[in-house]
Amino acid sequence: MHGESMHGRVEIDPELRAALAVVGGVFPPTITPDLIGFMRASYASPPRDELLGDRRVEVEDLTFPGFEGHVLAASIVRPTVGPHGPAVLLFHSGGMMFGDRFSGADTALGWVERLGVTVVTVEYRLAPEHPHPVPFEDCYAALEWVAHAARELGLDSRRLVVAGASAGGGLAAAVALAARDRGGPPLRGQLLDYPMLDDRGGTASTRAFDGVGVWDRVSNETGWAALLGDAVRGPDVPTYAAPARATDLRGLPPAFIDVGTAEIFRDEAVEYARALWAAGVDAELHVWPGAFHACDIFAPHTRIARSMIVAREDWLRRTLAD
Repeated sequence: MHGESMHGRVEIDPELRAALAVVGGVFPPTITPDLIGFMRASYASPPRDELLGDRRVEVEDLTFPGFEGHVLAASIVRPTVGPHGPAVLLFHSGGMMFGDRFSGADTALGWVERLGVTVVTVEYRLAPEHPHPVPFEDCYAALEWVAHAARELGLDSRRLVVAGASAGGGLAAAVALAARDRGGPPLRGQLLDYPMLDDRGGTASTRAFDGVGVWDRVSNETGWAALLGDAVRGPDVPTYAAPARATDLRGLPPAFIDVGTAEIFRDEAVEYARALWAAGVDAELHVWPGAFHACDIFAPHTRIARSMIVAREDWLRRTLAD
C-alpha cells in the first residue's frame, strides 16, 4: 500500500526502494553545479558492444547540421530487416547538463527488435556551456533532418514520433510545439516519459522530494539554472524552453505521458496531460504508484518498471501502425 507521509510525500514502492541503494552511487539524488563533471562521467553510456549485446540491430553513426549549422552526431539503430519503417526520434535524459545519445536508451533499443521501428538518437549540445535555445534548436534541427532525409535514411516520414525521458521528454514536447508553430514535419505522436517541463518549481511534488530518489528539487533547480541562467522562474521564459508555460496546446500530436507518484515531476506531468485534454489533444497518461524518477532506466527488472515499459510499447505499437 502506498500512502502519504507526514510531509505529504508518497512512499517509494518497497521493491524500488531496495533498488535505490544501488542507484545512489551512480546517480545521487541531489545534484549541484559542482557535480556536473562527475555526472557527465557517471551517466555516460557504456561501451557500444556492451550496450548492444546480442541485439539483432544495425547501427549507423552519422552527422547532421544542428542549430546555426553546428555539426552534430546521431546514431540510427535499425532492425536487421525491413526498410522504410516507422521511426522514433529520441532525445536523451540528463537534466539538460549531462548524458549522451545512448544514455538511458536500453528500453528504446528494445523497440527496434520488438516493434520493428528505427530509433534515431541525437547528440544535442548541453547546458550550461550551451544554454537555451541551443539544446532545443539542435533537437528541432534533428527533426527537420530526419524528415527531409527520410527516404535516404530508410524511414517512413509518415510514421514519426518524437520521444524522450526527463530532460529529453521536455525537449520532445518542445519540438512537437515548434513543429506545429513552424509548419514543420508532421508527427504521429510525442512520447514523454516523466518529462522535465516547468522551470517554476511550484508544484507540491517538486517540494516534496528533497534528497529522495533520483532527481530532487535541488537537482531540478541546478538543471534549469544551467539552461536558463538568470531568466529562470521569471516572466520571459519561452515555451520551447519550458513547455508547461505554453498557453495554447491545440493541434498537437497525440501524447503518451508517464510519471511516478514518488517523484518531483508528478504534478507537472499530470497538469500537462490535463492541458492537452482541455485543448482537444489525445493524451494517454500513466501515473505509476510508488515509482521514483527514471526507475525504468535504473531498475528495469522491477514489477512497476516492467509495467511501464509494456504500456509505453503498447502505445507506440498503436500509434505507429500503418
